[in-house]
Amino acid sequence: MSRVRQAFARFGGNSDLGFVFGLFGAVLLLVVPVHKDVLSVLLVFSIAISLLILLTVIYVKEPPEFSVFPTILLAVTLYRLGLNVASTRLILLDGDAGSVIQSFGTFVVGGNYVVGAVIFLILVIINFVVITKGAGRIAEVTARFTLDAMPGKQMSIDAEMNSGVITEAQALAKREKIQKDADFYGSMDGASKFVRGDAIAGIFITVVNVIGGILIGYFQRDLAMADALQTYTILSIGDGLVTQIPAIIVSIAAGILVTRSSEEADLGEFVGRQLTVYPKAVAISGAMLLLFAFFLDETFWPFFLLSMGCFATSYFFKKKGEAEPALLEEIGSTDHPALSHAAGNRSHLDGGQAAGPGEEGATQLSPMESAIEQEVFGLEMGYGLLVLADKKKGGDLLERITGARTNFAKEMGMLLPTIGVRDNIELEPNEYRFMMRGKEIVRSTIIPDRMLAMSMGGGDAGKLNGIPT
Repeated sequence: MSRVRQAFARFGGNSDLGFVFGLFGAVLLLVVPVHKDVLSVLLVFSIAISLLILLTVIYVKEPPEFSVFPTILLAVTLYRLGLNVASTRLILLDGDAGSVIQSFGTFVVGGNYVVGAVIFLILVIINFVVITKGAGRIAEVTARFTLDAMPGKQMSIDAEMNSGVITEAQALAKREKIQKDADFYGSMDGASKFVRGDAIAGIFITVVNVIGGILIGYFQRDLAMADALQTYTILSIGDGLVTQIPAIIVSIAAGILVTRSSEEADLGEFVGRQLTVYPKAVAISGAMLLLFAFFLDETFWPFFLLSMGCFATSYFFKKKGEAEPALLEEIGSTDHPALSHAAGNRSHLDGGQAAGPGEEGATQLSPMESAIEQEVFGLEMGYGLLVLADKKKGGDLLERITGARTNFAKEMGMLLPTIGVRDNIELEPNEYRFMMRGKEIVRSTIIPDRMLAMSMGGGDAGKLNGIPT
């Protein structure tokens, strides 16, 4: 058992080699003959891979999370085409393509090749006309809109970073997400063409198998026309079904991936939440089904049971919707210290200035956060100027900064970034400096208890006793 675990551990650590060998094996299927038992295993593996892709698409939160999907789509398409070539070789050479194809040709369609041909054509039409065409169109439009919106999103990120709403690291992460979205939807636009081509190829391969099998059985193996038609048509239809079913599953996965929006919940939870958010709609559906039950006597019980299920579902979700607001109101009215503490931390000074000495209600940063925090604009002062920002000592610097930002916003129509005000022991007592993104722009000194004398007329006001500025 330990050896098995070690083998799986080695394989998990070298998944890139597994993918390379898988692609190489798909190419080998095009040229190398395969035993019918090996082909049966490979066909079952194709169905398993398609189911895995579909379930992965259902559980991803955002479409770009599954960014490797276009590459996987190309790989599984190549794999299915390789299986088609290998099965065609066995059907035409041996008249036997393994148990899986034989089962799909006999059990699934009841051994009737006419029924099998009809089912195969229906599956191809569903895949090619309905699913693939719609998913391809959605991928094309989404890729176009995503690329068109990129410049605006980039400018919005730059504006948020310049105004101090987000940091440089957050801006970089947003830019990377925009680029990944554009790459993903652009790749999906191209990958959808592979799915359409695979559906068309499936039709031609099945037709070739039927015609070629009939000719070989009748002219080379001396079979009666009816026997050749029965044998090779059932095998060809079984081959077409066993390859079209995984193709439809992957096409459905592609359609779900390009049509879903970014949500915090997986697809099943998201759909269930939105379909049951209006219990009245579920109840009306139940009433309509109940009417069908009374008007269609022969199908009374299916409609009646389903209508009762709709009524029960509507009642359950209505009660659940009434209970949630009451629970939230009860929680909100309870005096929780944690909630009070969070609300207190949320209060801060208008304009984003740092609180003056002894001021309450400002958000306190840890020493580590203060070390890495970087405002767009900052004002650093020596300890002799702290009195200007202390409300208890008559300082109104913070109010003046807020008023200046407000006036600038009214006159220019643009809000200046927040301005952080803090002390700096490296400065002289009466020295201050203005910072922008952590770099010094200007430095000067000011004496708090002195007045500034200026000549308003522009002439020589004479020499005054004081400190020239």
